[in-house]
Amino acid sequence: MKIVLIVFIIIILLIAITVVIGGMTFARSVKPEVIELFQGHQDIKPELVTKEDLTGLPGPVQRYLKYAQIVGQEKVRTVRLKQKGFFRTKKKQKWMPITAEQYYTVDPPAFVASMQIVPLVSVKARDRYYQGKGGIIIKLLGLIKLGEVKGREINQGTLLRFLDEMVWFPTAFLSDYITWEPIDSNSVKATISHQGLSASAVMFFNEQGEMINFTAERYMDAGGEFKLEKWETPFRKYKEINGVKIPFTGEGVWKLSSGDFSYIRPEIIEIEYNNPKMY
Repeated sequence: MKIVLIVFIIIILLIAITVVIGGMTFARSVKPEVIELFQGHQDIKPELVTKEDLTGLPGPVQRYLKYAQIVGQEKVRTVRLKQKGFFRTKKKQKWMPITAEQYYTVDPPAFVASMQIVPLVSVKARDRYYQGKGGIIIKLLGLIKLGEVKGREINQGTLLRFLDEMVWFPTAFLSDYITWEPIDSNSVKATISHQGLSASAVMFFNEQGEMINFTAERYMDAGGEFKLEKWETPFRKYKEINGVKIPFTGEGVWKLSSGDFSYIRPEIIEIEYNNPKMY
């Protein structure tokens, strides 16, 4: 029994060491991408948002940006944030805890996001949109590549993700690469265009001014094949940080013919603007 216990302890220690080394290796592989992302942004002095910057925007968008309190704030050029939350890949699967770090530039639109999923063993994923190209890499223990996805559908999906997540840095909605189509008093269609790509979504707002939902057609990986499906990301729990109001919790939901599939529930635990450095 004593030998068995010793062997068990050794195995646990080896797994723990592998997880630590894998995490460090994965972080080192992401670091050059973040450095490249932020290159040239260190010396940019942000301008302040004025009331005139909101002129010409659809009514619901103006109401939202006024609620977000961006007038008088610095225009966001770079973002870094940390998240925690839960993730799953199938409807009946148990929710798995996740942590994430994400980095963005507003001009041009780009991001690098790394996520760690912790069921029984560590799975790490890197999602990226940069210079018109998207890509996802998934590694077991941060070392063993489980998959890599790229191509036209991923390009569109990652650009759409950027448009969706701009709610966390709302001065970005003033960018020239977004065009607006009013729908009614509480919704608009937004289209983001960059590097020959475009992606569109409908944004919904309540009377208070909060953006409460974001819906779009997005490509979903269905067993190795991509299919356009309806996708939405309801936003909740607005809080004020550095004078700007943003939602700190949300959800990602596929609206499938077989029923809704909620697959991610993130929560922001830290966010910082115009500090182009890696954590």
